[in-house]
Amino acid sequence: MTDTLSLATHLPPRSLLAGALRRVLGHHGLMLGGIILLFVALVAIFAPLLAPHDPYAQNLSRRLIPPIWHAKGTWEHVLGTDKLGRDYLSRLIYGSRLSLMIGLSATLISGLIGTTLGVLAGYFGGRTDAVINYLITTRLAMPVVLVALAVASLVGGSLQVVILVLGLLLWDRFAVVTRSATMQVCHGDYIAAAQAIGCSTSRILLSELLPNILNALIVVATLEMAHAILLEATLSFLGLGVPPPAPSWGLMIAEGKQYMFFSPWVITIPGVTLLVLVLAINLVGDGIRDASAPENRN
Repeated sequence: MTDTLSLATHLPPRSLLAGALRRVLGHHGLMLGGIILLFVALVAIFAPLLAPHDPYAQNLSRRLIPPIWHAKGTWEHVLGTDKLGRDYLSRLIYGSRLSLMIGLSATLISGLIGTTLGVLAGYFGGRTDAVINYLITTRLAMPVVLVALAVASLVGGSLQVVILVLGLLLWDRFAVVTRSATMQVCHGDYIAAAQAIGCSTSRILLSELLPNILNALIVVATLEMAHAILLEATLSFLGLGVPPPAPSWGLMIAEGKQYMFFSPWVITIPGVTLLVLVLAINLVGDGIRDASAPENRN
C-alpha cells in the first residue's frame, strides 16, 4: 500500500485525473447511482417546467384515477390522481425537491457538527477525546426515530423542524469516522512539517488534515443523506413530519394506505420512487469508497 501511495504521489496531475476518471467510469454501481441521482436532481430543479399540473390543485370529481397502464387510465394524468384528485406525477416531481432538500440540509448540519467534534477528538486526544467520546456514546444510546417522534410531537411537524431534528441527531457517524481518520493522518510527515514551520492549529486542521480525510467524509455524507430521506419519509408517514398538503413521498404513502387493497398504485408509486432514490445514493457512496480506496489508485 505504501508503494502504491508513493507512486500516486509522483504521478503528474494529468495521469492522476485520468486514473480517477477511469476508476469512476469503470465502476458500474457508481455510474448507475450517479445517473439516477443526477436525473432526480434535474427533475427537482426543473419541477415547475416538468410538472403537468399544480401539485396542490384538488378536483374531487377526478379522484383516484388509475395510472395510464390501467384500462381506465388517461394521458391527462399519467400516474393517476390521489384521493383528492391531485395529479400524482406532479406531486412526485415536487416531492423530489422536498426529499433532496431535507437530505442535503440535514446532512450539512450533522456533517458540520460531527466533523468538528471528530477532528477535535482525533487531533487533540486526551481529555478532549474523552469528553467527545462521552457525547458520542450518549448520542448512540438515543434511538433516532423515537427521539425525532418525541420532538416532532412536542414542537409540531414542519419542514424546518424535520431538518433541524434530523441534523441534530445524525452527526454520530460523522464524528466516529472523522475521529478515526484524523488519528490515522495526524501523525503524518506533512502535519509535522506544518507544525515545524509554525502554522496555526486552525490552518493545519483546515488546509492539511481535512483534505486528507475528505473521501471518508463524502462516503459518510451519502449514507447519512439516504438515512435522512428515509427518516423524513417515516416521520411524514406517521403524521409528524412535513405537514400536508406538502407533496412528501412519505406523506403520499400515508395518505394512500387506506386504498392499498383497491388502488395499490397509490402507495406503490411513491414507495418505489423512494426506494430508487435511496438505492442510488447508496450506490454513489459505495462507488466513491471503492474508487477512492488506496489499493485502487493505480
